[in-house]
Amino acid sequence: MQDTNTLIQVAPGAAPVTDQADSEAPRVIPRALSNRQKAAVVVRLLLNEGADIPLEDLPDDLQEKLTHQLGEMGLVDRVTLDAVAQEFAQALDSVGLSFPHGLAGALDAVDGKIAPATAARLRKVAGVRQIGDPWQRLREVPTEDLAAMAQAESTEIAAVMLSKLETAKAAQLLGNLPGPVARQITYAVSKTANVTPEAVERIGWSLAAQLDQRPSQAFADGPGERVGAILNQSAASTRDGLLTALDEEDSDFASVVRRSIFTFTHIPARILSRDVPAVLRSVDQADLVTALAGATAEDDQNTTEFLLSNMSSRMADNLREEIGERGKVKQSEAEEAMTQIVGAIRALVDEGTIALIEEDNEE
Repeated sequence: MQDTNTLIQVAPGAAPVTDQADSEAPRVIPRALSNRQKAAVVVRLLLNEGADIPLEDLPDDLQEKLTHQLGEMGLVDRVTLDAVAQEFAQALDSVGLSFPHGLAGALDAVDGKIAPATAARLRKVAGVRQIGDPWQRLREVPTEDLAAMAQAESTEIAAVMLSKLETAKAAQLLGNLPGPVARQITYAVSKTANVTPEAVERIGWSLAAQLDQRPSQAFADGPGERVGAILNQSAASTRDGLLTALDEEDSDFASVVRRSIFTFTHIPARILSRDVPAVLRSVDQADLVTALAGATAEDDQNTTEFLLSNMSSRMADNLREEIGERGKVKQSEAEEAMTQIVGAIRALVDEGTIALIEEDNEE
């Protein structure tokens, strides 16, 4: 048998020989095995010991050759097994550093370390197929992007995509599709019973390739979110003036910006009552007193009452006392303190400690 594309490369060792002068009983000589046969012996030994060997990561042709070799081995005597195991252990001990095999392995090794655009270009130019599960990558794509992909594909492809997603994600996908399209895709799921695993994998790689073909984005957030984040930190007069100007220039964009804005006045509508204690723990006491003392506008006063009503009565009484002692607060100082509170809330949201109420949701 010709040894090509062997699973495990082990250096052939010298076979023991019979020495009548040293021993009266002749020593058993191990069987002469090819490298492929030795690989089958090592794999079988590791599997018997309960080792988790990621054979699925091997190229398909090597998996096939290894499986055929396992079926042809039959019985292996103890002496041959010990010799192969010792030879394999010695080969492992002599390895100083292991590099990935080929461009595909190299790209997997540096995944996340080089620019996504560079990795995608290398895969495309070299014709390298990614190793792994393409559907795992698709499950991490935002639902809105999956909805756009589903509408661009045939109904049958979209039905396979829907079937491979987690139940909750699939429900969100249907919710982001027009009613007639969602009904057609749902019905097409009934026709996927005979789809082969190979076809599902090809569909997955085809959809994943579309992600690599997208141009890289310089900004992670959309224009509306970026402008909204800037206006969150702006003075109220500046924010109101810019929003008025945006309404005149582009009312649709102004609406997106308004939805992205979260200020002190939005706290009662966007923060759950049960999250108020967490917010108060993350806010400096001096900033809290200054902000509440300077909340003279009607909307700001609503926020003050919301916060005071969702804390312990003792803490609320102490705060009211400190607010009274604080006296009149300059508008600039009050806005700065309010900005600090909003920043603390944003930090809690980013950490996942609390979640903002969506403006179009009813609690």
